[in-house]
Amino acid sequence: MTQDDARAQARALAQAALARGEPVAWFEALYRQAGGDAARIPWADLTPHPALVAWLDRAGDLARARAVVVGCGLGDDAEEVARRGARTTAFDVSPAAVDWCRARFPRSPVDYGTADLLALPPAWRGAFDLVVEVYTLQALPAAIRPQAARGVADLVAPGGRAVVVCRGRDDVGHPEDVSGPPWPLSRRDLAPLLEAGLREVALDDRSDADGGRLFTVEYRRDPPLGP
Repeated sequence: MTQDDARAQARALAQAALARGEPVAWFEALYRQAGGDAARIPWADLTPHPALVAWLDRAGDLARARAVVVGCGLGDDAEEVARRGARTTAFDVSPAAVDWCRARFPRSPVDYGTADLLALPPAWRGAFDLVVEVYTLQALPAAIRPQAARGVADLVAPGGRAVVVCRGRDDVGHPEDVSGPPWPLSRRDLAPLLEAGLREVALDDRSDADGGRLFTVEYRRDPPLGP
């Protein structure tokens, strides 16, 4: 299957799920239909995302940091975060994806599990020093994206950081003007992260391999002031 075929199949599943009012159900359908063939997963490069690797190279020592990878897919980003020394949790809404991760990395230190970004376990709120989100928000329709973005922010501990990697666009028009998913996101689309208490500290805006734009955005949650 070509990359274009994989993307077309993913979009068809997503549009069908959206029409049923089940905006995240297509992830499980996609991973199950793939039948273990990573070529059928359009975002599965079987290597950590280069933008995340570049950010981690700048991030400093992660030893003893508590990290979580949102929408972990086939696990490559989570494995890279763990390799850097972080105590890493990784989750996906698709049980099939999580099973695939565990099969690929049977001796992994990563704690893989199934969870929904729209309904996270209460114990995870403010529990992580580093939150990694790569290509998940851009795969969600506008109606639920603010809630999902707030879910990402809610994971960040006081003094902690989040890094978001997504396709980028200017603050004009609407992301749904582009056939998706994925829908390129603007800084306005990412504003719910700020509204949920994070502070943007860095934005890397560059061209991606497809000739579009790629955002890598770092956020922090400032610790409380004073005793």
